[in-house]
Parts: sequence; C-alpha cells; structure tokens
Amino acid sequence: MTERGQHMLKRILSRSRKLSEDSIAKDHQTLCGLQISTTTVRRELHEMSFHVQAAASKPCITKYSPKHRMQWCKAHTPQDAKNGTCLTALCQV
Repeated sequence: MTERGQHMLKRILSRSRKLSEDSIAKDHQTLCGLQISTTTVRRELHEMSFHVQAAASKPCITKYSPKHRMQWCKAHTPQDAKNGTCLTALCQV
C-alpha cells in the first residue's frame, strides 16, 4: 500500500476508532477509488501500530456484592494497633 493509502487509513480512523475492518475498507474505497481487502486493512493498521484493544471483563454487581466485599475486606485487612478496629477505609464500596 502506498503512503497515500496509509494516510487515508489514518484519516478514516481519526473520525472513529470503533470501525470494523470491513467498514474501513469500504470507506477507503469510496475515498480513494481503490478496493482493498479486510486482510490488507488489518495488516496495514498493525504495521502502523494500531492494535485491537478489548475491554477487561468485570463481574456483575448484585445487591449482595457490597456485603460480601466488606466481609472479605474485614477478613483480609490487618488490625489497627491503636484502637483494635479493622482498616476498612480502603475497602469502602
């Protein structure tokens, strides 16, 4: 792919980073008039240091979660030497 084609890919991605490879290839075709495959799009973006980033999976919060979290925190935090209470300030929900 030429430098002009790579510049167009960057320009397409600057508008929206959440586009699929197929939609990027279609946008590139309408802007440049050149048809490129989704594999080429993926390879060129990887070479330009654009990588896929997926969100980390997080557990669902239920109405019981805060209670269980506090119980775990109290069981796993050290006791304060001055007043004998649990240091739960770090574990507040």
